[in-house]
Amino acid sequence: MSKENVGSPSIVGFEQINRYLDNAYGIIAAKILPGEYYVTKENELITTVLGSCISACIRDKESGIGGMNHFMLPVTTSDKLKKGNEAVVGNATRYGNYAMEHLINTILSNGGKRKNLEVKVFGGGKIIPTLTDIGIKNIEFVLEYIDTEGLHLLSQDLGDIYPRKIIYFPKTGKVGMKKIQDLHNTTIVQRERQYFDNIKNAPVAGDVELF
Repeated sequence: MSKENVGSPSIVGFEQINRYLDNAYGIIAAKILPGEYYVTKENELITTVLGSCISACIRDKESGIGGMNHFMLPVTTSDKLKKGNEAVVGNATRYGNYAMEHLINTILSNGGKRKNLEVKVFGGGKIIPTLTDIGIKNIEFVLEYIDTEGLHLLSQDLGDIYPRKIIYFPKTGKVGMKKIQDLHNTTIVQRERQYFDNIKNAPVAGDVELF
């Protein structure tokens, strides 16, 4: 079923996200891709497939408003910085910061309260050998971010070498996770390679909207 047939999202700004009726659960599902995030006030599920990327599932445990992001940190080489090109992802963690802050701020601006936020994080698998330790960098970033911001981390499943399929239900906070141990196609790898290439040389400056 196309997203045109399932009504508009409960929060303005997510009209571009692929939403459909999930027959297995009987509710609307929002499928997010690398670089996207989604927040809902309704009884919906949010799903994605992760390789090296990270997804944070965050919700207000009292109101049930919550969402999920899907992000990867770009790699910044020292050569780029030596050339004075700080605008070219001068601080790689800004991508992670954008991903986390957009998600959290959208929840808060739609009625969530910071004191009620609970977090679950997933991903960071090493499924693309040529991306070296990007999964580890993503893991280190998100755990440090959560600690620095004083957020309540309920659970995590990070690292390893397997892609993960994540299904998140913000209303209840439940997460379903399946490790994909048999990768029969290269869709996940190709998608993350493309995302990595897209953000590798992308400028991050001022109030640029990355998502």
